[in-house]
Amino acid sequence: MLFSQSSQFPFVGWVPTNLCGTGTENKTQSSDLAQYCSIEVANSSSRSFSERDFFTAWIELCYLHLFSSDKIGKSFGAMVFVKQEQHSSNATVDQTGSSSKRRVSYFYDAEVGNYHYGQGHPMKPFRARLTHNLVINYGLYRQMDIFRPPLIPGKELTRFHSDDYINFLRLVSPDNMHDYTRQLQRFNVGEDCPVFDGLFEFCQIYTSGSIGGAQRLNQGAADVVINWSGGLHHAKKSEASGFCYVNDCVLAILELLKTHNRVLYIDIDIHHGDGVEEAFYTTNRVMTASFHKFGEFFPGTGDIADKGVGAGEGYAINYPLNDGMDDESMKSIFCPVISKIMERFQPNAIVLQCGADSLSGDRLGCFNLSIRGHADCVAFVKSFNVPTLVLGGGGYTLRNVPRCWVYETSILLDTPIQDTMPFNDYFDYYGPEHKLLLPVSNMCNLNTRQLLTERTTKVLQILDSVEIAPSVPILTGQVGTTQIPGNLLKMEDEGAGRDAQADKRQDMSGTGDAMSIAE
Repeated sequence: MLFSQSSQFPFVGWVPTNLCGTGTENKTQSSDLAQYCSIEVANSSSRSFSERDFFTAWIELCYLHLFSSDKIGKSFGAMVFVKQEQHSSNATVDQTGSSSKRRVSYFYDAEVGNYHYGQGHPMKPFRARLTHNLVINYGLYRQMDIFRPPLIPGKELTRFHSDDYINFLRLVSPDNMHDYTRQLQRFNVGEDCPVFDGLFEFCQIYTSGSIGGAQRLNQGAADVVINWSGGLHHAKKSEASGFCYVNDCVLAILELLKTHNRVLYIDIDIHHGDGVEEAFYTTNRVMTASFHKFGEFFPGTGDIADKGVGAGEGYAINYPLNDGMDDESMKSIFCPVISKIMERFQPNAIVLQCGADSLSGDRLGCFNLSIRGHADCVAFVKSFNVPTLVLGGGGYTLRNVPRCWVYETSILLDTPIQDTMPFNDYFDYYGPEHKLLLPVSNMCNLNTRQLLTERTTKVLQILDSVEIAPSVPILTGQVGTTQIPGNLLKMEDEGAGRDAQADKRQDMSGTGDAMSIAE
C-alpha cells in the first residue's frame, strides 16, 4: 500500500508510507520543501499549505530531480516533524500552568505579485511577493498556518460596494476601456486608479485574504491573522480612490460584525483612512482611529473635528499630524489614545492597517518613522490580546516595505530575527546594506510637543464623551443574522403573549358589562 492515512502527523492528511523517515535527517531539504510548498498551495480551497500540498510538492520535486529519491523521502518525513515540533515549541504556559498556543494565520496568494498598475505608477503589488520571500527565508512560516484563499465571488463585494461599480470593474479592461468613457469618469478610474490587465482578479485576491482572515477570527481558529496584500482603505462605495478599487478593510469589518459586537479599526498609514471612516461614520458599532498627515495632502480629510454623526458621533477618531513625525512623538500619542479607546470602546476585534508609507524615506510620504518605531505601534496593539486582523496598505519605496512587514510579522510571532538579511531571491533589492533595520533621515519634526499635547487632550475629551462598550450588534442582513436580535425577539414574543391575554380579559369584561346593561 503506497499511502496511508496518518494520525501521527497532525498537519498532513495522507503521507507516503514507504518514504517518511525518522524526522531527524535532512532538515535542510525539508526547509527547501516547506518554502516550495508555501508558494505552490493548491487553488481548490482555503486551507493550510501543510496538508495534501506537501505530497504534491514532493512529486514535483521528484520530477525536477532536485534531490535523490531517498533524500526526498526523508526530507518529506522530516518536514512533517519540523512543523509539529515548531507548533509544540510555540506553546506557552500561563500562570495557572495550562498550556496555550499563539495562533497566527497568514494569507498569501502568489498571483498577487503578477499584477502591474503601469509604468511609473508608485503602487507595486510585487511588494507582497518580496515580503513573503523574506517571511520564508527568515523561517517565520514555521510558526504560522499559511493559507491561499479561494477567490471571493463578485456578489460578496456588493455587501459594501454598489452593483454597478462592481460590474464595471468586472467588465472593463485596457482593450475595451474606450467603450466605458462615461463610467470611467463616474467611478473615478483613470490616472491614480488605472485600468490594467486582470484588475478585477487583483481586487478579488487581496480582498479574499482579508475576508478569509476575518472568517478565521470569527471561527476562533486564530488569535492574529495577517494579510499584507490587503489594507486598501481609500475605496468608496461607488468610487475608486488613492490606488484602491475595492475596500477590503470595510468588507473584513462587516464580516467580523457577524460575530463581534464592536470592531476597532486602527490606521497608521500616512494617508487618512477616509474610505473606512466614511463607511461607518454613523454607527457606534465600529470605531475608526487614524493617525495621518493632514493639510494639503491626499485625501484632504481627517480633521480632528471630524468625529462622526448621529449614533456614530465620537466613534471616528482622527489625529492629524505634520511632516517629520518620528518614533518618540508617535509613541507619545499612539499609546495614550489607543489605551483610552480600549478602555472606553472595549472592542471584541481589531483591524490594524499597517501602511508603510509613514516610514522615513517613503516615495510619497513625509514622516520620519523607523521600522522599529512603526512596529512599536503593532506591538502595542498586540499587547491587548484582542483578536486582530493585520493588513498592509500604503508603502511606495519598494525595498523598505518588505523590511517593515517582515519585521512586524516577527513581532506578531514574538520571534526575534537578525538584522543581517538572509540570502533570498531578491537579495540585490536590499543592497548595499543588506540590513533589515535602516537609519532615519535628519528631517525636521514639525510636530512640536505643545501641539501634540493639545491634540491628544482634544482626542481624549472626545473619547470621554462616548458610551462605554456599546453592546448591540450591527445587523448585516447576511446568513446567520436576523433583523431583530434573539433576546429582543424573546422579549417581543413574551410581550405579545401578555398583550393577547390582556385583550382577552378586556373583551370578556366588556361583554359582561354589555349584558348587565341590557338586563
